[in-house]
Amino acid sequence: MKKILYFAVGMLIMTACGSKMSETEQQMAAARDSLNIALANQDSLIVLMTEIQQGLNDIKTLENIMNTSDYLSETSNKREEIRNDMILIQKTLKERRDRLVELENRINKANSNNAHLQKALATLREQIAQQEETINDLRNQLIEANIHIDLLTSQVDTLNQAVEESNQIREEVEAANENLINELNYCYYVIGSKSELNEHKIISSGFLRKTKILPEGFEQEYFTRDDKRTLSTLPLGSKKAKVLTNQPESSYTIETEANGMKVLNITNPESFWATTNYVVIQID
Repeated sequence: MKKILYFAVGMLIMTACGSKMSETEQQMAAARDSLNIALANQDSLIVLMTEIQQGLNDIKTLENIMNTSDYLSETSNKREEIRNDMILIQKTLKERRDRLVELENRINKANSNNAHLQKALATLREQIAQQEETINDLRNQLIEANIHIDLLTSQVDTLNQAVEESNQIREEVEAANENLINELNYCYYVIGSKSELNEHKIISSGFLRKTKILPEGFEQEYFTRDDKRTLSTLPLGSKKAKVLTNQPESSYTIETEANGMKVLNITNPESFWATTNYVVIQID
């Protein structure tokens, strides 16, 4: 481009040699001014072309990073870094576009109709427009990726909540089952003298009247609660003892310890508790 401009100026000077000296000087001065303006605009154009090419390289680098990245596995810091790079490139593209407009105005003001300059300006406008379109597409991809990430996070939160609720329900069911099993395995025993058992309405007896065991309205609070799965021995604390309830005699034994005190041993728990969960033992 510079060769063309120098050639034009040289031709202008050669033409001027056949005219008067004063006209030649004027023509040379005008040519020199035009050349300086053209060279200044040309230098600015070359600098801008170099910067735009660098911008293209930056965008290609960012595009390659995004095309080879798995957005769903990227850290939030990495996504933020990519987002900041996009913002910086967009800002730089705007500055270059503004400079291109300023350069076009300068060239038009200088009445430069150089076809090469005009073609270069058109190419730069197109390159900047393409780069802006590319960076906007990449920005939209990142936004879409973040939406997917937010959606996935929401789905994970919903799933975690469902799992938590399911675990809570399972724990409640297990607790209810455990309570039910415990209830079914509760057993109750009472050890006392005949008068004590009468007093608490555990038995009902009288003159010439058959003794009733656990009549209606007996005091259940007087019984001791235990677990039939683990209860196997009852120290009776007395030298006399008999079972008043209808546990099968084959399901237990009453033995005497070394100190002469009686102890009840449950030898067959299943049979012992088969008919009732209550056992009444009189110790006199």
